[in-house]
Amino acid sequence: MKELLSFFFPVNCPVCGKLMNGAGVSLCARCEYHMPRTGYTRHPDNPVSRLFWGRAPVQEGTALFRFEKGSPYQRLLHDLKYRGNREMGLYLGRLLGRSMEETVYAACELLIPVPIHRRRLRERGYNQSSLVARGVSQITGIPLCEGVLLRISSHPSQTSKGKYDRYMNVRDDFQLRRDPPDLNGRKILLIDDVVTTGATLETCATVLSERYDCLLYAATVSCA
Repeated sequence: MKELLSFFFPVNCPVCGKLMNGAGVSLCARCEYHMPRTGYTRHPDNPVSRLFWGRAPVQEGTALFRFEKGSPYQRLLHDLKYRGNREMGLYLGRLLGRSMEETVYAACELLIPVPIHRRRLRERGYNQSSLVARGVSQITGIPLCEGVLLRISSHPSQTSKGKYDRYMNVRDDFQLRRDPPDLNGRKILLIDDVVTTGATLETCATVLSERYDCLLYAATVSCA
């Protein structure tokens, strides 16, 4: 059926524009190969991990690829967040999951995606971080644990804000649900789409660590 759909509704690679033949493929093979990957999963002392040093109880952090302004690869995130491309989230999650094979991230026991506010969820129809987490789960087998964290307030885009302003903007945005499960002693991997200053993931990690004695890791599709 997918092959038939791809014949009548051909899909172009969002990075280079090349017509793709495979059904269900989100990126052509050449663009997937040339993606500016970070390789951070195998290097604990990396720029994403350093974002949390002295700020949040995150053991290690990683990202699949580098977000470079003006790069055609930023279209992948735009397709996911603003153009309703849900399959892109699953696809990027699977790539992220493959990058974690035989690393400390693969030893995590639960995936917790960063939640979005219910108003934004109604507008968008999905949480992009949840889609990424589902893709990671498909590869790693690590189960999702959604609904533990709640986002109780929402803000406009923070792209123009600095590290301190971003943190102040989101520090009270997240809380645990009223009857959260017991996560003591668990290794938890927080999943988000993009990390810039680390403020959002820092807040989520802080909320969890204040309630649980657990080990926290963080992984995103992209880092700016």
